[in-house]
Amino acid sequence: MKSNSNQINVPEAREAMDKFKMQAASEVGVNLKQGYNGDLTSREAGSVGGQMVKNVIPTRKTSFWRNDRTAPGHVVEVKYIACLTV
Repeated sequence: MKSNSNQINVPEAREAMDKFKMQAASEVGVNLKQGYNGDLTSREAGSVGGQMVKNVIPTRKTSFWRNDRTAPGHVVEVKYIACLTV
């Protein structure tokens, strides 16, 4: 028998997750209400979930300037973008 692993059993964790979900929904412009939200489209529900993942696993960006290797006397900006994927 397979158990459902996405159940939150700690009341404080449930409250925090609901708050996190509401914050993500407001960031993408989806009007969530407390309780059942069966009237949401798949796109709206997916955008809320996607925003939650984006907030949990942020993209890190950094840049710096260095001397250009092909044009002496010039500098170029080097940009790095990193995101953890699982």
